Amino acid sequence: MIAEEHEILSRYEAIAQTTCRMLDAARIADWEGLVVHERVCAGLIEELKAAGDDRRSLSREAALRKRQIIRRLLADDAEIRNLTQPWLTKLESILRTGANQRRIDATYR
Repeated sequence: MIAEEHEILSRYEAIAQTTCRMLDAARIADWEGLVVHERVCAGLIEELKAAGDDRRSLSREAALRKRQIIRRLLADDAEIRNLTQPWLTKLESILRTGANQRRIDATYR
């Protein structure tokens, strides 16, 4: 594998490692940690896009490795969504209730 391919795959691996940390945080309901890791992940994705790594041709071996990493990213993302959905639904309910309470308070003050 040439150095350029190694660098590209290293970028994808960094994203995968960060996504794994996000999943770990979601599994223990560490929502603040999840958000921190999500921001790091977003930054890594922007770096990947800026470097143009997502559009470069890769050898067959490197392309296979890239696909494996992306599959792992998608699996982690799906599990994160499954873990966060109940929390997001509860948060939405709390926020909706708070907004309704403020409207009631404003009406009857």
